[in-house]
Amino acid sequence: MAGARAAIRYAKAVLSLASDKNTTEIVNNDMKLIAKTIAESSDLNSMLQSPVVSSSVKKAVLLDVFKNANETTRNLIDTLITNKRLPLLEQVALKYNLLFDELTGTQTAQVTTAVPLTDALRTKVLAKVKELTGKDVEIKSTIDESILGGFILRVGDIQYNASIANKLNKLKREFTLN
Repeated sequence: MAGARAAIRYAKAVLSLASDKNTTEIVNNDMKLIAKTIAESSDLNSMLQSPVVSSSVKKAVLLDVFKNANETTRNLIDTLITNKRLPLLEQVALKYNLLFDELTGTQTAQVTTAVPLTDALRTKVLAKVKELTGKDVEIKSTIDESILGGFILRVGDIQYNASIANKLNKLKREFTLN
């Protein structure tokens, strides 16, 4: 829990610095890349968490992996190393993305479908979510064949389940109750 609070504080500080320098969007892209890279690379994540690997090696690896990062992002890495909080880097990046989305009024919609989304369906989902929430939305698509067809849409704490599996389960419950 203390790590999560610290990650939020670092993310707020970085957002504030980026706002002062008018680089919030550039830093947001850096943070998305950092979060994605750490999540996808178990070796990088292990290295960041390891107390055995020296800070100088960690810094060299991070600056090499993220060599095109903005100055504010590189300063964050330096600060986390200095404060011995480098294992929080992924959390800080994720919190920054959330804070940036709040600042710009953007939300993320999670769409689960049985097959990949077509461009036409993606456009319809974006329009419907914009109508419901009044905010710009970024879609993250997941494929889950167990829903058989239709889709499940999650925006914030709202969920709309229009999957075939859900409709079949409702029918099953109706027949068992009668």
